Amino acid sequence: MKQRLLCLLGPTAVGKTEIAIQLAQHLNAEIVSVDSRQIYRQMDIGTAKPTPAEQQATRHHLIDCVDIAQPFSVADYQSLADTAITDIQDRGKQVLLVGGAGLYFRSVVDGLFEGPGADVLLRKRLEQEAAKQGVYALHNRLCACDPESAHRIHPNNLTRVIRALEVYELTGIPMSEHQQQWHQEKQRYPFTAFCLTMPRTQLYHRIEQRVDVMLADGLIAEVESLLAAGYSRDAFALQSFGYKELIAYLDGKCTYLEAVEQLKQNTRRFAKRQLTWFRKDKRIEWIDRESIPDVVGYILGNIRKNIHISL
Repeated sequence: MKQRLLCLLGPTAVGKTEIAIQLAQHLNAEIVSVDSRQIYRQMDIGTAKPTPAEQQATRHHLIDCVDIAQPFSVADYQSLADTAITDIQDRGKQVLLVGGAGLYFRSVVDGLFEGPGADVLLRKRLEQEAAKQGVYALHNRLCACDPESAHRIHPNNLTRVIRALEVYELTGIPMSEHQQQWHQEKQRYPFTAFCLTMPRTQLYHRIEQRVDVMLADGLIAEVESLLAAGYSRDAFALQSFGYKELIAYLDGKCTYLEAVEQLKQNTRRFAKRQLTWFRKDKRIEWIDRESIPDVVGYILGNIRKNIHISL
């Protein structure tokens, strides 16, 4: 029987890091990051990575482990997470999964959506269409049949675009819908998960404050340094919010104020999608930070009552 994982989930800017570190110190735990952007090296400010002091206070895994130009999939994340979890548990410590990437979380606890096998002729036809019409033509088609997957997959990631279209054409069901249908009775690890939330207006205010702090801390300089290092503007990692808006500003496609407002709006939308994803999983217990100010005490009390995790 695998050891139970403790999971602290939630949208961006809800305050997961501070609470996670406190929990880790109480539980003799190490943190496994469940974040699709903090895995990348050199992307520090725009991804709100734990500071060096925070990482020194509690050991973190799956941060700064992938180069920006390196292809990286959910399957790659699952493999790295499994390795980290085994290492932590073999050393007698508690695993604490922390983050807001719903698909990464589900890949660890429930596994990956396998989907239909590859259709070589279909893939060849789609590749030929991309060569003739351009990758954006295929991505636009994906937007029409599977907007959720299209939102997650950058148009230049042709392999993933083709796979999503392939799944839809072979099954008639969007890949994003398939990915909601994991068999939870076959979960890979036993786990207890809490998701932090707060009133929407309060969360959005925190998001806007965080963006302002990132800019004050040198986010534009960070983006400039990545471009100066030769990373492509079209790199998948740099198409995420916090980077694509400022690249547009640096390229003269919008004003500074327009870029900042777009960044705040995109981050708010991202937080909304995170909340929507986690609400679909009925195994997660929700903690409203406004009604339960002592989140650490609440979780520790819950563990004492219901879970065999030593304190």
